Amino acid sequence: MDTIRKSLKPKLIIMRRFEICILAGGSSSRMGRDKSQLRLCGRTMLAHIRATAKSSGLPHRIIRHDMVAHCGPLGGLYTALMTSRVDATLFLSCDMPFVSAGLLEMLVRKAKHNATGLFVEANGLVGFPLVLFRRTALPVVESQLEKMAFSLQRLAQALRSQTIRLAARQAHELFNVNTPDDLRNARALWRDQRPGNA
Repeated sequence: MDTIRKSLKPKLIIMRRFEICILAGGSSSRMGRDKSQLRLCGRTMLAHIRATAKSSGLPHRIIRHDMVAHCGPLGGLYTALMTSRVDATLFLSCDMPFVSAGLLEMLVRKAKHNATGLFVEANGLVGFPLVLFRRTALPVVESQLEKMAFSLQRLAQALRSQTIRLAARQAHELFNVNTPDDLRNARALWRDQRPGNA
């Protein structure tokens, strides 16, 4: 019985300390309409990313309205951290339908050994998904908002966060849909990646 308790304990700690927040409160200015409600293979993009979050086994919630408006993704990060009751938050964007549960699990596993934050890097830039620890990240996010330094690049630098570069075979998971052309490309990619769902 003691052996069973010991084997379960680390998993329970992860479940208590981590959550997933899906940011869906952006202005979608380049798309011209709410990106979270765009349809991809019969489901909204938000539904796709929400299903992935659910499959990870972590508690998850959606941030639809930013407490500080017109400051890009930083407004969503700030809102989530201010209202969080856990130690660490894994952030997803609603416009990235190809993110896998395996990637999320890898990020949580690596973030357990890092107290400053964890960003994924693609093409020399950091972006979603990312992990922030409330205690260390919230004051820095507040400072960046005050300075009107809204980019994730500046935030990662200020936090001195670890960055992870994905293998080439995983690069498609970071595809995000910002424009009508991106949506057309996402639909083509979806057919290529998951032909049974075309």
